[in-house]
Amino acid sequence: MASVLSGWTREQKNVVAASFLGWTLDAFDFFLMVFVLKDIAAEFSTSVSSVTWAILLTLAMRPVGAFIFGRAADRWGRRPTLMVDIALYSALEFASGFSPNLTVLIVLRALYGVAMGGEWGVGASLAMETIPPKARGFVSGLLQSGYPTGYFLASIVYGVLFQYIGWRGMFMVGVLPALLLLYIRRHVPESPAFTNRAAADSRSAKPRLAGINWSLAIYAVVLMTAFNFYSHGTQDIYPTFLQVQHKLDPHTVSLIAVIYNLGAICGGILFGTLSERYGRRRCMIIACVLSIVVLPLWAFSTNLWLLAVGAFLMQFAVQGAWGIVPVHLNELSPPHARATFPGFVYQLGNLFASVNAPLQAGIAAHLAGNYAMALAVVAGPVAVVIAVLAALGTEARGVDFSRSAENGAGEPAPLGVAVGQARSAL
Repeated sequence: MASVLSGWTREQKNVVAASFLGWTLDAFDFFLMVFVLKDIAAEFSTSVSSVTWAILLTLAMRPVGAFIFGRAADRWGRRPTLMVDIALYSALEFASGFSPNLTVLIVLRALYGVAMGGEWGVGASLAMETIPPKARGFVSGLLQSGYPTGYFLASIVYGVLFQYIGWRGMFMVGVLPALLLLYIRRHVPESPAFTNRAAADSRSAKPRLAGINWSLAIYAVVLMTAFNFYSHGTQDIYPTFLQVQHKLDPHTVSLIAVIYNLGAICGGILFGTLSERYGRRRCMIIACVLSIVVLPLWAFSTNLWLLAVGAFLMQFAVQGAWGIVPVHLNELSPPHARATFPGFVYQLGNLFASVNAPLQAGIAAHLAGNYAMALAVVAGPVAVVIAVLAALGTEARGVDFSRSAENGAGEPAPLGVAVGQARSAL
């Protein structure tokens, strides 16, 4: 890590720190809810399946936020847009704790989804456009590890504070990310790529959809749909699986969540870093194969410690593959829409995968509470799908972010050409 950071300026380190914390705290706010599904259901006299619709709508609204905030960032800058987005998701998280009924909670979580959808694309583009090119793989893994880090923090809050503050207090704690605004305002500069492009031609700061390779965009949406089934299919109902099927208390659930999120952080950083040397797609495939191997241990163990080991290894693999996504999508993106394209295709994938929580809860209910099978029938197939899509796709590792869209620098090969090249590349 020391060699990766060698030669970095203070401003570059501040940008990466702010982007990492923005996604970490966004994920922290999101995952607070997955620990309290049954408690919300009990208070509002409804089923867990009904409450999971709040998760569905959060995920479904994320493309709206990705598009709105992405366009804003491509027009007015990454830094101010990121600040507005963080303020909004913090306020909506806090307001969720005051919901008088399930309908209001679902509406607030849908609005939260808009704000959550904006953070990833803006923060990733700000970081990727600021750092040295050779550090992209490592930083990609680091940024994406913010997601399990947020889950990790949420699991600690659940294990330590839930018994005192209840589910409403959990949401109120979620206002803390707003403090990040002070750090960004004082220490984080604007993306140099955006600044240079805006100085050369103000029109280039606007996302021009006509310049997008649509076959590549559709491929990216399909890939991100599979990726979101992959992550949410292994995370969202896993605490409920531990609580309901294994009858574990909040402290034990929190401990296992800490363990598997440590695995996720390690996997994201490791595979992101390795992708700089061995290629984005190849490392994605390796991570997916690993997750298939450990799936039986993860879903069907009956021993507590085997469950913990399986959970660690599964999230090591899942988030290992995910650790490559930020750099992969940014490198595939048109330069004039780098804040819009990655976040929008990622969040469109979230939209199509947003049925995951109700789907898995419904499968478990149909199978008399067998959450293990509900987890396995989603995680296994989507790992295979991602591996196939990665093998048939394209990548633009090392593309020059400082070059303009007008000269066509660094454009990835059309998808049809890339498919023909994939056999020799892999």
